[in-house]
Amino acid sequence: MPTDKDLTKEIETYERMKVELEANHTGKWVLIHDQKLIAVYDSFERAAEEAVRQFGAGPYLIRQIGAPRIVLPASVVYRLERA
Repeated sequence: MPTDKDLTKEIETYERMKVELEANHTGKWVLIHDQKLIAVYDSFERAAEEAVRQFGAGPYLIRQIGAPRIVLPASVVYRLERA
């Protein structure tokens, strides 16, 4: 499972593009890989399908444009990794 550390560059890329993305694509889903905007999708499912098809297990960032960032407590992340 990718961590924030693995995704730092992708998150920074999103933040640099955030104003333009929110102006033109709020509510849609963005796929960022290797510090590049790959595409904007209408659904998370479509973005995820394309991410896995192109990049396998990642890391890559899929994020809903305009949505607040979700931060999970360490206890939840730990349980997810062990499951």
